[in-house]
Amino acid sequence: MTIKQFKDDPLAHYSYAIVSNGQMALVDPSRNPMEYYRYAEEQNAKIVAVFESHPHADFVSSHMQIHEETGATIYASEKLGADYPHKSFDDGDSFKMGNVTFKAINTPGHSPDSITIVAEEEGKTALFTGDTLFIGNVGRPDLREKAGNMKAKRMELAKDMYHTIKNKFTDLPDDALVYPAHGAGSLCGKNMSDASSSTLGNERQSNWAFQDQTEEEFVEEILKDQPFIPSYFGFNVDINKTGPENVQRTKWANKLRLSVDEVEDGVTVVDTRDGDAYKAGHLPNSINIMARSEKDKYETWLGAIIEPEEEFYLVLNSVDDLEEMLERTAKIGYEKQVKAVITLSDKVSRKSDDLDVSEFKNDKEAYTIVDIRNDGEVADGKIFDSAIAIPLNELRDRASEIPSDKPVVVHCAGGYRSAAGSSILENKFKDIKIYDLSEAIKDFK
Repeated sequence: MTIKQFKDDPLAHYSYAIVSNGQMALVDPSRNPMEYYRYAEEQNAKIVAVFESHPHADFVSSHMQIHEETGATIYASEKLGADYPHKSFDDGDSFKMGNVTFKAINTPGHSPDSITIVAEEEGKTALFTGDTLFIGNVGRPDLREKAGNMKAKRMELAKDMYHTIKNKFTDLPDDALVYPAHGAGSLCGKNMSDASSSTLGNERQSNWAFQDQTEEEFVEEILKDQPFIPSYFGFNVDINKTGPENVQRTKWANKLRLSVDEVEDGVTVVDTRDGDAYKAGHLPNSINIMARSEKDKYETWLGAIIEPEEEFYLVLNSVDDLEEMLERTAKIGYEKQVKAVITLSDKVSRKSDDLDVSEFKNDKEAYTIVDIRNDGEVADGKIFDSAIAIPLNELRDRASEIPSDKPVVVHCAGGYRSAAGSSILENKFKDIKIYDLSEAIKDFK
């Protein structure tokens, strides 16, 4: 069998194509299936199966679209209760494709319906572990309390994960290849390795979850210091359970408006341009979620700041960015919330003030400092002792906690998030100066 790994950098998401004898199976595919279709053409292979390891929280899958366009069968756990056409794939179930035999292992812990897909061919074993087993860690068990209609308590899932790791991989060989659905940078787990794959033997030796420990010790470790849960996670779980719409149809249904200098009051504007361009001129009620390259976590912060179902205008730097930004917005299922995609006229009236960093250094007490890093980052140490700590994903709801008697300086860890944070506060405070410390934060660390 030939295994190809695909990576979506902004979401640190891995998906897979497995090819044998002119047939192809896919595991946990991204929203847009075109890269898999191109690979199928390269391999002269027919896509016959799509495996969903669980209903994903951090991205919308293309399983339903692939089924509709190729006739491939979707395989998922019966425990998922999927509303789309599928075959149940649980303990004891198998499927033969060419020379490869696929088997299912129910591996609850990240979610109650998680499965690991085992692919075997002539002594070679590959494990597609979804969000159960990562390289160096395991999936977080605390998402289903808030993620959509399928509720499960974190303590129960943490205990499930303990028994999954202790018992479910026991009969598999050390040389079995481990292919997870995520790597370092994903919010579906913590402290993941940068490595994109491993072997089960390596994980048994080095992954903390496989070490000798009690259930109580395991549960305590897995539940502590988990990252925040973006607002869109539950929304995506529900979309993936019911069956996502065709992404080409939904993303290109959006309207395009050029050289806009005003929009109606009360509608949020998501401005994806560089911070300097944003500060030079933007629309009222704008939030600057930069998408300059794939290194910017636009998808994550769009889904953390903008609520599911919340309508917004999407501002581009240029029409050249149209396809890319619709694509990135659609990854988390937000393309249908876009009221219109727009470029701006040079007549836009709002500007942001530039901070005099030297003046700030000399008299920091003259400013209210707002630290928008995550709780875990702040717990590791404040950069400014006097700073008010409010995570960026909570800032829209908690802005009233910030006093308005001084100018406000917003900072994060590296300068990316503070662009969004300062723009949020500009919308909340009309009578005081709001400054973005931006990359100058590096002078204070």
